[in-house]
Amino acid sequence: MLSLIALQVAAGASLAKIAACIGVGIVTIGAAIGIGKIGSKAMESIARQPEESNNIRANMIVVAALIEGVALFAIIVCLLAIFVE
Repeated sequence: MLSLIALQVAAGASLAKIAACIGVGIVTIGAAIGIGKIGSKAMESIARQPEESNNIRANMIVVAALIEGVALFAIIVCLLAIFVE
């Protein structure tokens, strides 16, 4: 990993661009983990209280959409750091 970073720095890529690329990966992984946990906990809740499944499902979709929105915003910020000088 360190040699890859050294090669990119030698090729002219700045450390800010490398950090932005790493940031995109971290944001993507974090959002995927968060949405996965929301889904698993919602399924547990529906199994415990089937009569509240519509409310739980609606709340799950809203929270997942909010997480996706934050992740998309973070990815766009990282991409701007890569392409705008």
